[in-house]
Amino acid sequence: MAFVTHVECTVCGHRHDHRQLLTVCVACGQMLAARYDLAGVRAAVTKGELASRPPGMYRFRELTPLESHEEPVTLGEGAPPPLRVPRLATHLRLVYVWGKDEGQNPTGSFKARGLGMAITRARGLGARGFMVPSAGNAGGAAAVYAARAGLPCGVIVPRGTPEAAIAEAVLSGAHVFTIEGSIATAGRIVGKVTPDLGWFDLSTLKEPYRLEGKKTMGLELAEQLDWSMPDVLVYPTGGGTGLVGIWKAYDELLGLGWIHDRQPRFVAVQAEGCAPVVNAWQSGAQTTTPWENPVTRAAGLRVPSPFAGRQMLAVLRDTGGDAIAVGERAIEDGQRLLGRLEGIWTAPESAATVAALLVMKDRGQLARDARVVLVLTGAGIKCEAPPLPKPVDLEGSEEEMLETVRRTIG
Repeated sequence: MAFVTHVECTVCGHRHDHRQLLTVCVACGQMLAARYDLAGVRAAVTKGELASRPPGMYRFRELTPLESHEEPVTLGEGAPPPLRVPRLATHLRLVYVWGKDEGQNPTGSFKARGLGMAITRARGLGARGFMVPSAGNAGGAAAVYAARAGLPCGVIVPRGTPEAAIAEAVLSGAHVFTIEGSIATAGRIVGKVTPDLGWFDLSTLKEPYRLEGKKTMGLELAEQLDWSMPDVLVYPTGGGTGLVGIWKAYDELLGLGWIHDRQPRFVAVQAEGCAPVVNAWQSGAQTTTPWENPVTRAAGLRVPSPFAGRQMLAVLRDTGGDAIAVGERAIEDGQRLLGRLEGIWTAPESAATVAALLVMKDRGQLARDARVVLVLTGAGIKCEAPPLPKPVDLEGSEEEMLETVRRTIG
């Protein structure tokens, strides 16, 4: 059965028909979110019954917007386990630190969840093509899932977007365009051209179903941590869909009575060169203002004007959270530290959470036994590597090469 009842504006509360192809609120232009019959979900499925289902984000089908007989457009996304990172924890004099490694998803990032869900629902509601502005991974994921659905896709990215993300979109048959400026510039072009094409705009949180896909990270985390929540959840924040989505997941699980803890403290992490959420948080503003001249090598954090700024700040206030900006050097150091200590090559966006954790520890904001989850949103292999030492060339005779190895290691 399907348990979604309607789609609701997160600001003015206006109700929308979930069986229509929707973008933003028709009353105020703000972000929409799907709402569910939680009593019906509770009667239809138990926590224990989930254990017998196959892994993946659709094991939580009753808390997704899919219709009763709707088949998802899927490549098997979801289910990366929260990995204990004990050496990093020891390095920080902490006890419990996990990394939710979303780089294990198809397309190498958490974008697979959101775009898979959004394209599934949009296809079911009559969409015949898609356009998306992207800083990198979202464009690649949109192209992959559009191809999987047999529908055309257009992607507009800023120049300087990681080559792997562009290659992924091109290889999947998308029409890919590069543009001078930021994802905000790309978004304006998408917003104007999509109606002319008769396609659907997949911009971040300007339709309600990417949020439902990203939400499954929170549903999984709750189950994987034995139906409990961490004390602190550290999230790399660009457009913010995942941050709002995980909060929504926990809120729904609380409504079901499946968890009983309070929400974790949400910490939004941004780059110093593009920190609209941090700036708004520190100034006590109710929403973000556009960031001029965004600059960071963490492409997913280069979002100068997030559509859900108001909603992200509300999550931080609701949970007693925080917003932290970290520098480029700190992000690079975080990548190297996580790789050296735990063998995880994560994307620079994810590495920003490691840098933020160091800041929080230095500020005395973390109890030693706090349960901390870092959301590692993508795989480093899809991004440019940080500056690294050069490999040692072995030359000369075999004995000379052996001596070089011994001298270098010893």
